[in-house]
Amino acid sequence: MVDRPLFLVSLSLITIGILFSYSLSSFAVLYYGYGEFHFLFRQLIAGILGVFLMWGISRCEPDRFILRFGFILFFGGIFLMFIMHFLPESLATSAGGAKRWIRLPFFSLAPVEFFKIGFVTFLAWSFSRKFSLLEQKTLKEEFVTFLPYVVVFLIAVYLIAILQNDLGQIVLLGTTLAIMMIFAGSSFKLFLYLLSGAFVLFVGVIVTSTHRIQRVKTWWAGAQDLILSIFPQSIANSLRVENLPEPYQIQHSLNAIANGGFLGEGLGNGLIKLGFLSEVHTDVVLAGIAEEIGVFGLICISLLFVVLIFRILKIANRCATNMHYLFCSGVAVILGFSFLINAFGISGLIPIKGIAVPFLSYGGSSILATSIMIGMVLSISKKAKRV
Repeated sequence: MVDRPLFLVSLSLITIGILFSYSLSSFAVLYYGYGEFHFLFRQLIAGILGVFLMWGISRCEPDRFILRFGFILFFGGIFLMFIMHFLPESLATSAGGAKRWIRLPFFSLAPVEFFKIGFVTFLAWSFSRKFSLLEQKTLKEEFVTFLPYVVVFLIAVYLIAILQNDLGQIVLLGTTLAIMMIFAGSSFKLFLYLLSGAFVLFVGVIVTSTHRIQRVKTWWAGAQDLILSIFPQSIANSLRVENLPEPYQIQHSLNAIANGGFLGEGLGNGLIKLGFLSEVHTDVVLAGIAEEIGVFGLICISLLFVVLIFRILKIANRCATNMHYLFCSGVAVILGFSFLINAFGISGLIPIKGIAVPFLSYGGSSILATSIMIGMVLSISKKAKRV
C-alpha cells in the first residue's frame, strides 16, 4: 500500500501552488496582455497532470521501473541540455542570455528539472554498488572510487552553469551529491576534502562570470550591514564596500514579508506583485505568499514541507534495498534544499538563486518533475517494510 500521507501532503501543496499562480500573477497578466486566467489554467493543467503522474507511477513495480525510467531521464536530460544550446530561438527560450527551455506546443520544457531525477537515480544506483556502510576503505581508495562522479558532476557544471548560466541548480546538485555520498557510507574526511574542492570550483565559476559577480555584489549590498554588525568596528569598516548596486530583489522581498506581518494582507491583496518584482509567482513566490497570508501562513506551508520530507525519509529508512534507500534520501535532499535555498534567498541570507519552490512556483516542468519524483517514492513505499 502506498504512503497515503505523502500523497495527501503533495496534493495540498499542488493546490496551494495553483491558488497562488492566480493570486500573484496579476501584474504579469496585465504586462504581457494575457487573459485573466492565463497562468491559473496552465498551472491547473500541470497540477492535474502531476496528480495523475503521481498516481500512475505509484502503481508501477519499483524494482523494474525506478532504475529504467530514471536512466532515461538521466541520459535524455543530458542530451536535451546539450542540443538546446544549438537550437534556434524559435525552438528554445532564453533567460539571462542563456537557453533554458525547449518550446513545445502549449508547453515549454526545462530539461534540467527532469535531469535532476535522473541524477538522483544514477547516484543511488551507483553508490549502492560502489559504497557500503559496512566496508572500510582508505582515503585514497575512496578518492579513486569517487573520481567518476567528479567527471559526471563536471559535465553537469558545463551543461547547466556554463551553457545555461544557472549556478543555483549546480549548487543544488552538488549538495545532493555530497549528502547522498555520506548516506551511502563514505568517510567524513572525504566529504571535507570534496567540500573544499567544491568551494574552489564554486568561486571559480563566480569570478569568471560578470553576471554572477554582479549578483554577489547585489547580495552583499543588502547583507553587509547585518553581517558586519557582529565584527568590531575597525574590522567592519575595512570589510565594508561602498557604491554597490541596489539590492532591489532582496529589499522588495523583505518589504513584502514585513508588510504581510503575522496574518497577511489577505489573499489577492499583496503589493509586491504590482510591478515591484517581475513575475513574483516564480522565483520569489514565498515572498508573495508571505505578504498575502502572513508569517502564520508561511509557517503552515513550511510545516507541510517538513511533513513531506519526513514521510520521504521515513520511507527511505524502511526500504529493503540500498538503492531505494539512497533514491528516497536524494529526493528528500532535492526537495528540502530547493525550499531552503529559496527561503534563504528572499530573506537575504544568501543570493537569490532562481530555483523553483517544489509545487509552489509557477512552471509546468517544475511541477511535473516534482510529481514524478513523489510518484517514484510512492512506488517504492509499497515495498517498504511495515513497522
